[in-house]
Amino acid sequence: MIGVLTHHWAEQGKVENAIHILNGNGEAQSKAPGFINRTTLLSKTDPTQISSLVVWESDHIYDEWKESAERAKAMKNAEDLWSRTPESERFDIP
Repeated sequence: MIGVLTHHWAEQGKVENAIHILNGNGEAQSKAPGFINRTTLLSKTDPTQISSLVVWESDHIYDEWKESAERAKAMKNAEDLWSRTPESERFDIP
């Protein structure tokens, strides 16, 4: 299993929209093969930072999700919400 921790920073005034689109992405992920779990994390020090920890069966399955039409649809126009490029890191889960 792998965990994918991704940090997003919303533009001022767009935080609610960003949370909405990320939750929609999470809903779409939950229907994908190999999805295990997703948790949204809201920063206590930066009100524009929204992070998610998503657990997948494998790197391969996550890579397939990232290239899927379902993800593209769920994240359509999301780039307009971010004040900086999202950062993502993968972790092995023993």
